[in-house]
Parts: sequence; structure tokens; C-alpha cells
Amino acid sequence: MKIIVTGAAGFIGFHLVERLLERGDEVVGIDSINDYYDVRLKYDRLAQTGIAESETEYSKTVSSNKYPRYRFVKLNLEDREALAHLFETENFDAVVNLAAQAGVRYSLENPYAYIESNIVGFINLLECARHNPVRHFVYASSSSVYGGNTKTPFSEDDRVDNPVSLYAATKKSNELMANVYSKLYGIPTTGLRFFTVYGPWGRPDMAPMLFTKAIVAGEPIKVFNNGNLSRDFTYIDDIIEGVLRVIDKAPVPADNHPVPAEVYNIGCGHPMQLMDFIHTLERSLGAKAEMKMMPMQKGDVYTTYADTTKLERDFGYKPHVTLEEGIARFVEWYKSYM
Repeated sequence: MKIIVTGAAGFIGFHLVERLLERGDEVVGIDSINDYYDVRLKYDRLAQTGIAESETEYSKTVSSNKYPRYRFVKLNLEDREALAHLFETENFDAVVNLAAQAGVRYSLENPYAYIESNIVGFINLLECARHNPVRHFVYASSSSVYGGNTKTPFSEDDRVDNPVSLYAATKKSNELMANVYSKLYGIPTTGLRFFTVYGPWGRPDMAPMLFTKAIVAGEPIKVFNNGNLSRDFTYIDDIIEGVLRVIDKAPVPADNHPVPAEVYNIGCGHPMQLMDFIHTLERSLGAKAEMKMMPMQKGDVYTTYADTTKLERDFGYKPHVTLEEGIARFVEWYKSYM
């Protein structure tokens, strides 16, 4: 297949691009390479896929020197004309939208970034898919859509009309927008509600990287809500395996489900207490963490816990990497990279 992957210099996007190329797909990656976090990490990810930083210019197509079937374009999703031109000339079979302004806490500081990237950028992609039909439109949603829900595990059948952050609101908006385009124009769409993804090349604003960096440097880590939080930590390889299976099987209209639109949880299904996560990281690093206990942060939730029954039923998805194994792999990468 010929697939466009947005957010190709991001954490999940980078890993997905590599796996798609390794299995023989043709891939065009796009990314704005914004400075929400250190762009050096983004360029280093691109370098792993054969894209040289010196070659990247806005709207210029760069061919990989490692993968013959990979090209990259530095592009903003908000750039409607440039995005439309790309779709018109490339004739993609599938779209995988992983580009978004990420982070819950940052949405309190810069709300406009979330509207521009996550809403305006998303509608631009849907319009491109409308006028240049694709077999499947896959997009990243988030476990944050469950907001203040107290029932666990979180199921796709649960109500998601109680977001506690603007980031969560934009992700729920994406699901609604995709469903409308599936209903009006027959575009097969699948949203994936990711649950706390971690692993090598991960984001520096997330706990694994923040904690590891601080522990190695002998600095205190901030532990919110005094450690009374739990997260459904999911290793990147398990996430990518699930995404690949979803890409290959677009939803089909049926009598009891006439709109070709689906939403799935994709997570580990085994939430871990934050303190247990920290102790696992300490063991892997061979060092103790100095902890600075902090109150609950606005926009955060107390727990995330994925019910992945639906994804397992439809795609045979089942995560395999334990937290101990995943953290060990992450630490090994961190030490070699830093």
C-alpha cells in the first residue's frame, strides 16, 4: 500500500514508518517539526529512517537514503493548499494521522496550538480524503477522552462527554468529525485511543524520559498527587503491532452498523501504580529516585485502564511486553542515546 503518515518525526509515527517500510509499503511521512519539545530528538528519529536534517526544507520532498520506498515532507497540517496538492499528486491508499499537539498540561498554557493542529489540521486531512478517496483513514485519539470517568476498565461503550482538558476535547472532536465524514462521504475511518505509550525514542515530556533523566542526574522527580495515580503503560512495539493490524482492515458498512467508522482502545489492559512504575525504573537504572511530592495537576486524571476486548476480538490484538521488559529496553536505549 501507499500510505501517508502524519507526525512521522514523532514517537509513534517514527516507529510506525519503520515497520511499514520493513514490510514493503510505500510511505510518505509529513511532520511540522515544531518545537513543543527539543527538535533534535525529532531530527535524530528522521535520521534513523534515512532523512537528513540538512535536506529538510518546508514543502520539499526528501527521499530516504536508507529506505527506497520512503519520502518525507516538512509540512503543517494547517497548510490547506500544500496538503491538498500532496494528496492530489500522490494518490494514497491509506492515511494514518498521528500528528497532533500533544500534552495535557501544555493545553493550559497554549490552547490555540491545540485548535490549530488538532482541529484545523484534522479537518484539512478529512477534506483531502474526501476529494482524493482512500481505502482507510486511521487516526490517533487518546485515552484522555474518558476524562472524569470513574468506572474501570474504560470501554468504548462508555460515555466520553466529560473531558477534563482541552487536549481531550480536541481528541473527542476528532472522533465526531471522522464519524460525520464516514457517514456523509463513505470514508472508512478508525480512531485509536492510545493509552500511555512508552519505549525507545519516546517523548521527553513524558514520565519515563523525565524520571530517567532526573534519576541519572541525581535530581528530584516530581510525583503528582503524591503518587496516587495509575497508568496503563503500553510498550511501543505492542502499540505498533496493533496499528498495523488496524490499517490493513478498514471498517465495512453492515445492516447493524451502516457507518464505516470505528473507535478502539489500544493499551496494555494492566494499569500500574505510579509508585510501582518508579520502583521498576529504579531497579533498571540501578539508582534510587529522590521524589518531590506534588498535588494533582489540572487536566490530569487519576487512572487510565483500557478494556481492549474489542480490539482483541476484531484484530487478535494482545500486548506481550511486560513493564519490566519494556522499561529495561527503554533504559538500554536511553543510555546509548544520551
